[in-house]
Amino acid sequence: MAQTGFGRRYFKAFVSGFFVAVPVTVTVLDRLAYVARVEGASMQPSLNPDGESSPDVVLLNRWSVRNYHVQRGDIVSVLSPKNPQQKIIKRVIGIEGDFIKTLGYKNRYVRVPDGHLWIEGDHHGHSFDSNAFGPVSLGLVHGRASHIIWPPSRWQRIEPSVPPDRRPLLNWDRAAEDKYDDD
Repeated sequence: MAQTGFGRRYFKAFVSGFFVAVPVTVTVLDRLAYVARVEGASMQPSLNPDGESSPDVVLLNRWSVRNYHVQRGDIVSVLSPKNPQQKIIKRVIGIEGDFIKTLGYKNRYVRVPDGHLWIEGDHHGHSFDSNAFGPVSLGLVHGRASHIIWPPSRWQRIEPSVPPDRRPLLNWDRAAEDKYDDD
């Protein structure tokens, strides 16, 4: 008889814990952060420097992009503009208002429109990025890679950086502000 009471209490505790844990976990994954395995060579050497033999796993911070505050150099996860079923991870090269010198896009120079980003892989010869499909809407961004969490030998925070040869030529919005500030 005592055994039955113990079993019921155990089951009741398990069920109540389950009904608390599931919504909390879903909320964390939906609003705060989640992990993703990075596949492919497009972000080498920053991510996956050893190739497919040891893929990096990154923490994607959803909270930091909730208001579309993305800066140059951030590595972001984006829904592919060509295949919405696929997520891609690339570096932000240009933000709205920037003039970008492209690498094989249909126009040699592009002004990034409002509400868009210019994203590129670090390994240009192996990347399907804005040079193929143009500027990407901020609405497609769903996370910023903040840390490499696997393999343990590569544990580190990911700092935003833009290679010197890929920096924007000019930010039109800021240039216009500077012009009016001088008056």
